[in-house]
Amino acid sequence: MEVTIKTAEKLGLLPEEFKKIKEILGRTPNFTELSLYSVMWSEHASYKNSIKWLKTLHREGKHLLAEPGKENAGVVDLGDDIACVFKIESHNHPSAIEPYQGAATGVGGINRDIFSMGARPIAQLNSLRFGDIHLDKTKWLIKGIVKGIGDYGNCFGVPVVGGEVYFDSCYNTNPLVNAMSVGIVNTKNIISAIATGVGNPVYIFGSATGKDGIHGATFASADLTKNSHEDLPSVQVGDPFAEKLILEASLELAETDFIIGMQDMGAAGIICSTSEMSAKGEHGMKIDIDKVPLRQQNIEPWEILLSESQERMLVVIKKGSEKEVEKIFKKWDLQFAQIGTVTKGNELEFLWKGELVAKVPASSLVLGGGAPVYEREFRKPTYLFKNDEFDFNEIPEPEDIKEVACKLLESPNIVSRRWIIEQYDTMVRTSTINTNFIADAGIVNLKHTEKALALTTDCNSRYVYADPFIGTQIAVAEAARNIVCSGGEPVAITNCLNFGNPYNQEVYWQFVETIKGMNEACKKFGTPVTGGNVSFYNETVTDDKKEPIFPTPVIGMLGIIQNKNDIMTIGFKDKGDVIFVLGETKEDISSSEYLNFFHAVKHSPVPFFDLNTEHKLQKVLKQLIKRRLIRSAHDVSEGGLFVSLVESAMVFNVGFDITTDSEIRPDAFLFGESQSRVVVSVTPNKINTFIDFMRKQDFPFLSLGHVTKGELRIDDASFGFIYDIKKKYMSKLEHLIER
Repeated sequence: MEVTIKTAEKLGLLPEEFKKIKEILGRTPNFTELSLYSVMWSEHASYKNSIKWLKTLHREGKHLLAEPGKENAGVVDLGDDIACVFKIESHNHPSAIEPYQGAATGVGGINRDIFSMGARPIAQLNSLRFGDIHLDKTKWLIKGIVKGIGDYGNCFGVPVVGGEVYFDSCYNTNPLVNAMSVGIVNTKNIISAIATGVGNPVYIFGSATGKDGIHGATFASADLTKNSHEDLPSVQVGDPFAEKLILEASLELAETDFIIGMQDMGAAGIICSTSEMSAKGEHGMKIDIDKVPLRQQNIEPWEILLSESQERMLVVIKKGSEKEVEKIFKKWDLQFAQIGTVTKGNELEFLWKGELVAKVPASSLVLGGGAPVYEREFRKPTYLFKNDEFDFNEIPEPEDIKEVACKLLESPNIVSRRWIIEQYDTMVRTSTINTNFIADAGIVNLKHTEKALALTTDCNSRYVYADPFIGTQIAVAEAARNIVCSGGEPVAITNCLNFGNPYNQEVYWQFVETIKGMNEACKKFGTPVTGGNVSFYNETVTDDKKEPIFPTPVIGMLGIIQNKNDIMTIGFKDKGDVIFVLGETKEDISSSEYLNFFHAVKHSPVPFFDLNTEHKLQKVLKQLIKRRLIRSAHDVSEGGLFVSLVESAMVFNVGFDITTDSEIRPDAFLFGESQSRVVVSVTPNKINTFIDFMRKQDFPFLSLGHVTKGELRIDDASFGFIYDIKKKYMSKLEHLIER
């Protein structure tokens, strides 16, 4: 067929991109070649609208074992010849139109990124965003997405140790499904995604290839519309049992010296794996497409190259080791085929039954090679002027503070996620440390060592919407705070940057400010960005317009607990323990859940935050834990001080009796979300030592009251009993979803 500029535009390429392709090839591409560029130059694969700013992120750290962005996932040295491999990615658009398979294959894909590097996945986390919980569509989406995550992860055999769920109408059309996977590998077994050595065989192994997921990367790089359900073939279908076999075969291969390089087939399928491995190794490949195992007939060569069928891997092995490698594939009952060889030079040659159907330079397809890089224009959004108009004094002071407190505990963004968590396996493989407690981060045991991992995902997108620069700093800070509250040391982050259309100048301003804020915060906490994912084109579609989602830069953070004896929990332990809050409580309700849920105020500034104050808080908290001066630690976040106190009380079914600060309005004191605060409890016999230590730190702290048997009292008024409050708190989400 004749290839024209109209053909290119139908495949999602811009006219200037079509011109550039012709210049690279020195001719007009055929349809197969043009299809390869259309997926590899899509936003999802090439990062063409974001790479300029991503390169400015803080990427240096003493624990890093791989250059950020150069491998399938970040690699961090844990000592003792052990490395941690971790990454977070999105599967938003597939989950929006087919929630079960969209979420399930998102989990499968991120796990393959981990074990393709020779690491065994030991923990998963997720960050989910849904629309108005009262809408039938939202209920359908959450049921399918949660079941997809749970079914795939449970069958595959990796525990979910943490995550977050938020609800807001800006996600009505476009939910966010961000999945994070964490693995462990012996440093000598780390595998790179590279192709070198002329004549070395190229194998595909795993599931057979079908038509599912064709142009999936292109689909992820376009706006969702009312007709997006017609793109259902762009959504892949997962098989966790097949993935389990591929995992074991991959790790057995990693124990040998047969492997040159390996990569999973995620977005853009075979063309992505072959081009990225070849470009990295500065070699080419000759691939016989007709040797790829297929599960259906009447599939064209270009469809095979672009298919995103799940549970497939590409591996380059040393010539002469074919029989030994094939024994491993057969042992695990996997389909496999040698589909090509590594060649000299830079060319990818694809043949179909001996006939050359595509020939392109590998480097021209990939990020940092020939893929385009754009500098988009941006401008400050007009809605921010509404934030500046917010006046705290115009918000009426509650007549009944107890009524407000009880209602706030029913907010979908505050209530227990038990209905979701119970659908996930949190203990498989026995690496999750379970001592009948809850910590601010997910804790994973590193067997045969004194260490543990502390893991978290964090982002309050309402804060980022209010101020992308400060809001993103808060996201990084809260992640680090959760790690420190759990007894760990923040080490590195991965990120999933979810935004609207990058061609919208206000959206792009949000993105640029987010990168700037993240960079500054990561430098402050010494947590380099090891990699991640950018997801643009996330919008809510109505009859008359498209509205971008809140900017949602999810931070996945890795921390190390050097000694398991330092693990700290959030739960108040015993009656009589004294409760303190570290940090200063401001008269501030900006962007709080209280302001949003109770007063329906959508525009206000970001909560008070100072990066230096946050950094000092975390230094102080680390010392308190090391010196064994506190019994619990829980950060103050959504819902403010009141919600943090209730969550700490519920763990062991105790109560509290506290006094508010008379100089601050009660609603601001209890429900405001000013940052850099942590609730701690101290045994009576350590009070003097604790106070002496805190005074030497020159850091603000306040005695709130003490732990009681079971009643919640504030300023001598009863707010109820913990058993009654806990019952509603635990069951509210299920009630909202199922009714």
